[in-house]
Amino acid sequence: MTEQNVISITPAPRTRATIFADLCRLGLLPGMTVLVHSSLSSLGWVSGGPVAAVQALMDALTPDGTLVMPAHSGEYSDPAKWVNPPVPESWIPEIRVSMPAFDPAVTPTRGMGLIAETFRKFPGVLRSSHPAVSFAAWGKHAGTVTSGHALAYCLGETSPLARLYDLDGWVVLLGVGYDNNTAFHLSEYRALDPTPTQEGAPVIEDGQRIWKTYPDIEADSSVFTDIGADFEWSSQVILGDVGSAQARLFRIRAAVDFATRWLTGKRRKGRE
Repeated sequence: MTEQNVISITPAPRTRATIFADLCRLGLLPGMTVLVHSSLSSLGWVSGGPVAAVQALMDALTPDGTLVMPAHSGEYSDPAKWVNPPVPESWIPEIRVSMPAFDPAVTPTRGMGLIAETFRKFPGVLRSSHPAVSFAAWGKHAGTVTSGHALAYCLGETSPLARLYDLDGWVVLLGVGYDNNTAFHLSEYRALDPTPTQEGAPVIEDGQRIWKTYPDIEADSSVFTDIGADFEWSSQVILGDVGSAQARLFRIRAAVDFATRWLTGKRRKGRE
């Protein structure tokens, strides 16, 4: 959507103050730990753009809370598996040799949106160390959320998602659907018999840039919309508007536990 189109469908400018007020009406409170997935354009035209949106989220949570966003960089993965877009097979060896190692300070996000990309560069924001699926965090529990993010099984028990589960955190979907809800990935590891796979990425090890392979599981976010629709019927999701965006607020434990049961049931049926 072009900026002119966004302006044409926005009744009045959205601001840091109006977004803050809408977030408070949705249910955000000082001290909460919240994972946010977002679309800037869904809010309508925002005075100050993504900076104002990030500031409003920080205002709502305060430094006693913790704000977390995905900072994924999906191109830091095995080019043999790229599909969006794929590259010629003859390029793959050169990509594995030449791609710069992941650097949490400078590697940009990919496909996360302007709010998330802006947030990762804010003062005081920490970023986990995984080359493909890092998370950025600010506030009281930022260090707890981002530390110890292992290379293997990257969205499982060593991931920021598991730390958010331990902290009884919340998820906000801000103008995006359940297909963007990364919390459901933790359920893929906890559900019955996930399918193993191998991944790879350029990392720094012992001071040297190397191409590192590591074990993981096959992720399948194509079912997340269906899981989300069923989860919403469980009356555990708060709905509201933030600017022009439809927003959803829910506890990460409730979502992960629900999705784990959902996926386990689906996998059992697939084996019958």
